[in-house]
Parts: sequence; C-alpha cells; structure tokens
Amino acid sequence: MRSDPHELIAARWSPRALDPAGVVPADALLRMLEAARWAPSYGNTQPARYLVGPRGTATFDRILALLNRGNQAWAGNAGALLVACAQTENAKGAVPYAEYGVGLATENLVLQAVAEGLVAHQMAGFDAPGVAREFGLPASVVPLTAIAVGVLGSPDLLPEDRRARETAPRTRLPLRETAFTGDWGTPFSPDGE
Repeated sequence: MRSDPHELIAARWSPRALDPAGVVPADALLRMLEAARWAPSYGNTQPARYLVGPRGTATFDRILALLNRGNQAWAGNAGALLVACAQTENAKGAVPYAEYGVGLATENLVLQAVAEGLVAHQMAGFDAPGVAREFGLPASVVPLTAIAVGVLGSPDLLPEDRRARETAPRTRLPLRETAFTGDWGTPFSPDGE
C-alpha cells in the first residue's frame, strides 16, 4: 500500500539559503495569496490576513527590520516577505479558531509557492508587537508568523554554522508516533485495529 504524500507536499521544506538574484514574479505572488484565500476556515470566517512586501518595496524593508537578527541574516535575500495575521473579530464578534484558519491558509500559500517553483520559510522570530505598531494593525488583528518566499540558493550563501542544518536530511516522526487508533498510543494500521 502506498503511503507517500503527494509530491507537492513531499517537496515542501523551509530552506534559509535563498538566491539574492531570485525573483518572485508578481503573478506567482498573487496565486499564492489566492491559494491562501481559498483555505477552509471555521464558519467561513476567513481570518487570514497578510502584509505583503515584494523585494525592493518599503514594506519589504519594514518587515525585514522587524525580524530577529538571525532571520535578518538570510531573509534579506527573499523575493518577498510577508506577515501572516489573524483577524480575531468580525461583525458577529470573536472569530473562533482564527489561528487555526491562518495556519490552514498559510499552508495553502506555502504549497502554492512550491507549485510555482519557489520556496518559503515561516518564522516565529520577529517582533509581533512591532509589526502591529509599524503597520497600524487594529487591536483585532494579531501577527502570527513572518514568511520569506524566494528562489532556492546555494547553502554557501549561509554562514558556516547554518550550512550543515540546511543540507541535513529532512526527518519526521514515524507515523506510529503520530496516528493512533483505539486507545491513545496504539499505532494506527490500515489493516485494522
């Protein structure tokens, strides 16, 4: 029985080595944002919002300045920088599961980047309160993650201490540790319980 994920999912990873000459075409960026827009969400509340900064724009520079130093060291080579935000309230009140909705939308965005021949790296290392201040976010909008999108570059673009991590084989927990049936901890098997 085949158990490999779709090639698009298998090809997704989060490199830091981005080609400084690489370009994220505007139409590819729009398709990525459209893919995010079509993600499922609780009650169709669509809580995902994005600050979008193509390289060469003031928005790119403002997002880059709000990344932590470690991320600034490589993310400046991205073709675009984004910040995924959650709209936590709408006309009906609090939006349930807003963060989950942003996660679903952002995964769509990242997979569309892969389909475009690009790479994307999501980052928690940024100044979320600074983003809220710098971009004038309403109190109901919460910055959750920054995203660098670009063209894969050589690991030689990274400092020596980061190259080994960039070229290390990707690993995941085995399925027997993540999918259970019957009682918790009993690994799922397609052959039955």
